[in-house]
Parts: sequence; C-alpha cells; structure tokens
Amino acid sequence: MKKMGANTLAYIVLLAMAFSVASASDPSPLQDFCVAVNDTNDSGNTSNKLGSMVTPANVAQIPGLNTLGVSLARVDYAPYGLNPPHTHPRATEILSVLEGTLYVGFVTSNPDNRLISKVLYKGDVFVFPQGLIHFQLNVGKTNAVAIASLSSQNPGVITIANAVFGSKPAISADVLTKAFQVDKNVINYLQSQFWTDNHTY
Repeated sequence: MKKMGANTLAYIVLLAMAFSVASASDPSPLQDFCVAVNDTNDSGNTSNKLGSMVTPANVAQIPGLNTLGVSLARVDYAPYGLNPPHTHPRATEILSVLEGTLYVGFVTSNPDNRLISKVLYKGDVFVFPQGLIHFQLNVGKTNAVAIASLSSQNPGVITIANAVFGSKPAISADVLTKAFQVDKNVINYLQSQFWTDNHTY
C-alpha cells in the first residue's frame, strides 16, 4: 500500500511538471497565406510641415502579407525633414538608408530614458526596438530616402505629439500642465496647433 501511494505521488508530480512548462511566442499562422480585402491609397509627398512622408506597404496595401508577420514602409525626407517621435506598438523596425544622411535615435524605457542615436549614411542600417519612441531627421541639404522593415503585418504607429496634444477629445490641460510641468498657456497653445500626419494610409 505504501509503495502504491509513493508511485501515485510520483505520477502526480510528473504530470504537474509536464503541465507547468510554458512557451511564449507569436502564434503560428493557421494557413500558408490569406489574401485580405484590397483597399489601396495613393502615396503623398514631402511638402508638409514635417518635410517627410511615410508610405507603408503593410497588409492594408498588400493583402498577401496577411498572416505573414512582416511589412515595409518607404520614408521620403525633404532637406531637414523629420519623421517625428513615434512608436510602433506591435513591431521592431530596421531602417535602411537608401539616399541621404539621417540623424536617428530612440529612447529607452523608464527609469533610464536614455537616448541611443547615430548619424546614418547611404547603406547604413539602424534598429528601433518594438514600442520605443524613435525618430529620424534628414540632416543633409538634399532629399533622403529610407526603407523601414517591420516585424508585423500591422505594426501600428503612434505619433507622440499628435497623440498627446491632438487627441480628440483633448486631454485635460490640467493633466498635461502637471505632466509636462509647464504653464497652462503653453498646453493651450500646443493643443491649438494643427498636428501633421506624415503617413499615407
């Protein structure tokens, strides 16, 4: 009887250990590919306040990317054009410079908030980790072009200034004055601006 109890206990422990193993990764696609609805838009140019234009090539533009977990974007920059601070909540980005000179960087998470930056030239590559605020500025006197490769078919984009100062409805000025430690007039001025979106959708 004692031996049977020990064997039962051993089986229970073995089963508990087998079921406690965890695995964390993106789920595998359920099929080889899935063509989504085709709804393409025209791309824009850099004649906006920011001097840049992002033309995505994700599942919304290329339905064949559905379930494949990748996308691209072409970024055009006028001289001194800026792709402003933004994040991709669902993707890491690898930026490859095709033409021009870009000052790029990202900020690490709290509590360090450390800026990691570099000046890139034609042929250079830089990685922006998923979810971190990053930017690119054309520091050259000529146009610049880069290709962004993203690790999601739908990486998402949150442009920081647009989200914080251009939200609808507006975030309370009381919240923003305390968060940014500035006068309410500064917040009112920033919220009254027209926030430019440099992405085509």
